[in-house]
Amino acid sequence: MGTTSKALSLLRLFSGSQPEIGLTELSRQSGMNKATVYRLMSDLAEHGVVEQVGADRMYRIGPGIMRLAVLRETTVPLRSIAKELVRALAEEIGETTHVSQVSGDELSTLTYAYSTKHGTRVAMEDAERLPFHATSSGLAVLAYSKDALVDAILSKPLDKRTSHTMVDPSQIRDELGHISARGYAELVSGFEQDVHSVAAPIFAGGETVCGALAIAAPVGRVNGALRTRMIAAVQDRARMMTDMMGGAMPVSAYSA
Repeated sequence: MGTTSKALSLLRLFSGSQPEIGLTELSRQSGMNKATVYRLMSDLAEHGVVEQVGADRMYRIGPGIMRLAVLRETTVPLRSIAKELVRALAEEIGETTHVSQVSGDELSTLTYAYSTKHGTRVAMEDAERLPFHATSSGLAVLAYSKDALVDAILSKPLDKRTSHTMVDPSQIRDELGHISARGYAELVSGFEQDVHSVAAPIFAGGETVCGALAIAAPVGRVNGALRTRMIAAVQDRARMMTDMMGGAMPVSAYSA
């Protein structure tokens, strides 16, 4: 493993659950000796990629990474990444595919594509606002969001879109736990009657959920085989988009 690869492997040890790491722990987790780790981290610190904080001189990601992250988002924003991907996925699966993006406490459609394989399909609207509690995209996002956002959403009156829409906060919280464990959300007639949808979260800037990728199909077309393909496809492409956005999916999000 070259010097650059070793340095990058050290950076991958940092996460939302482990934002600060000491020299000894970096050495233990990486399997490298302390002298090597110290040299690599010193080089990274010189360029602002990491920095040391506190009396115990713990390492954390530095401002240099943020500058690169901003540059990445400017040059390759989520919409441009998503546009071609959803178009290809819609044709591959044969159903409506869309990507939504979080903005504050709102979730809205960023881009979508229809398949040409069927005359009937699930229709979308440009920049459509999606309720967190009543869509697979919204639930996929909430399952990986900070508690403050979840509490804020579930403390508001929840619109019962259909007879199948979950509006009980405790029931929704239970479902979020299941989604987090398996890595995808699934709803049947939750937002629109007779629509079966699955969604997987997209992450950017580390383990920060920024949106979701979803496939929606008429209930009558979703047999066991199609459901399996839909679930596998949203998880696979969400991982791909997360990588392109410089994000990191929590371990549970990889579950099949």
